[in-house]
This record gives sequence, structure tokens and C-alpha cells, in this order.
Amino acid sequence: MILNIKATSIELTPTLKAYAEKKFGAMTKYFKDIKEADIDIGVRSHHHRKGQIYYAEVNADVPGKLVRVVEEADDLYKAIDKTKNALKVEFEKIKGKKMNRDREGLREQKEYRV
Repeated sequence: MILNIKATSIELTPTLKAYAEKKFGAMTKYFKDIKEADIDIGVRSHHHRKGQIYYAEVNADVPGKLVRVVEEADDLYKAIDKTKNALKVEFEKIKGKKMNRDREGLREQKEYRV
């Protein structure tokens, strides 16, 4: 899987890059067919009175679908963690729908004896 990590309005340090790779590298645990994921982390704007608002955004190519998740937090690491959790929920939804379609197909193929 290819991870394209981009930082907006902040410097992408090696520590931050390694943390994002560690968190989002586990996406293949849910889907083995993920080819590429675009990750954007950064600051929305610099004019907030009570600190900066950080965000993390992931666009992942799941076979047959593009999954996009965006989360915000007051800390960059929290935003990455929240995005990973939201992405996990989305992957589980897609996986559940796929399993239901497979079950329905098997039900239709099943022969009933009378």
C-alpha cells in the first residue's frame, strides 16, 4: 500500500510522518486490496483565539469505492487518532455490506427441497 502524506500549514517532521504511517499503515488489516491512501494533516487557520484547530484527512481507494474521512481536534495527534477510529468504522460498514451481499447471493443459489 502506498501512503501519500502531505502537511498543510505545518512542517512535516520525521516523528509526525512516522506516527501517521504507523496509524494508517494498519488499514490493510481491514482491507488487503487497498492500493493507495492520501493523508493530509495540518492546521485549518491561524486566527483562532483559543489555539489552533488541527485536522487529519484520509482518502483511501477501497476496491469499488473511495472512502474519505476528516476529523478535527485541538492536538494534531488526537486528530490523527480520531481519523483512524472513524476510518475503522467506515471500513467495517463497507465490509458488513459486502458480506451481506455475498450471503444474499448464496441464499439465491441454494436449492430448496420440497
